[in-house]
Amino acid sequence: MKIREVKTNLVRLPLEEPLAGAPPMPSMLRDFVTVQVMTDDGIEGIGITTFGGKIVKTLKTAVEQFGELMVGEDPLGDHPGTYLRSAIHNNGPEGIVSLALAALDTALWDIRGKAAGVTVARLLGATRDRVPAYASGALVRTSPLGAVEKAAAVLVEKGFTQMKTQMAVDGLTPAQEIERIRAVRKVVGPNINLMADVNQRWSVHEAISILRQIEDVRLGWIEDPTVRHDYQGLAEIARALDMPVCAGEYLYGIEGHRQTLTHHSVDIVMIDVLRAGGVTQWMKIAGMAEAFNRPVVSHLLPEFHVHLVAAAPNGLVLEYMPWTWRLFEDPPVPEKGEVKLPPGPGFGLTFDKDLIKKYGVS
Repeated sequence: MKIREVKTNLVRLPLEEPLAGAPPMPSMLRDFVTVQVMTDDGIEGIGITTFGGKIVKTLKTAVEQFGELMVGEDPLGDHPGTYLRSAIHNNGPEGIVSLALAALDTALWDIRGKAAGVTVARLLGATRDRVPAYASGALVRTSPLGAVEKAAAVLVEKGFTQMKTQMAVDGLTPAQEIERIRAVRKVVGPNINLMADVNQRWSVHEAISILRQIEDVRLGWIEDPTVRHDYQGLAEIARALDMPVCAGEYLYGIEGHRQTLTHHSVDIVMIDVLRAGGVTQWMKIAGMAEAFNRPVVSHLLPEFHVHLVAAAPNGLVLEYMPWTWRLFEDPPVPEKGEVKLPPGPGFGLTFDKDLIKKYGVS
């Protein structure tokens, strides 16, 4: 089997919050590069990537150029880690390189699953066909508290037992931050696993000072309380708190995760399949976290990540932030707080047949 062609497209999805009909986050990721890797045997593997910035067309170009190097190669042979990474010479794995390789690596795993007639999760050793999921993206810091409370109530009514909100709201004092998170907890009740994301917006001192005052709120985790590369600072926060610290979504490749683990900076490891560099790298990081007795969770792209969380023995929960659901014909959706693996081989996903017509960007 040989790779015959690699197609890429750029799509822009609507600005929306599909989980609870809440006000959408202004910084919502909307521009995605879609990838289709076709073989001479008629198997098609798909992948996606995004930059989250204004130079997404540059990312598309990078995917196209890497894709050209794949034509004629065996998709069941080596992964992009060898014959594609060699093309970057000494430029390192971060940024656009990781994001571009991630889409292609994902597509190759899709081909492998389809060629074997099994799901990617099964191919990676999964023994379960569903994973717990939490609702994400509806309870954001850019919404007034009333809107957050309303959306939280909707999520509870829909059967979510786990959900995430945001802290570090612009303009709020520490006392107001504390009041806001207590209000959200009051709405969802004591039995919902409520997490909070800071998105690197606090100093180490701010994080410890504020979070110590809300230990009784019993958050499932506090996410990215300070900047991603302050491994010592994250470790200081983790030592000071009873609540778990979760971090990792902003890290590229493997090395940053090695640092957070060896510094004991995190209790829960969050892995982004795009910044990691693809499925291959994601699973390596998950294995490293398992060696440190740490669970792993996903970041974005639930349609792909459900396979990886299911396959990792230490996979804890899937982030269900459905910003990408419109890309696919029949994407997996949560039922009673769980997401079931699509039954088809590979990732079990098919791009919407009218995707380019609806959302394509030239």
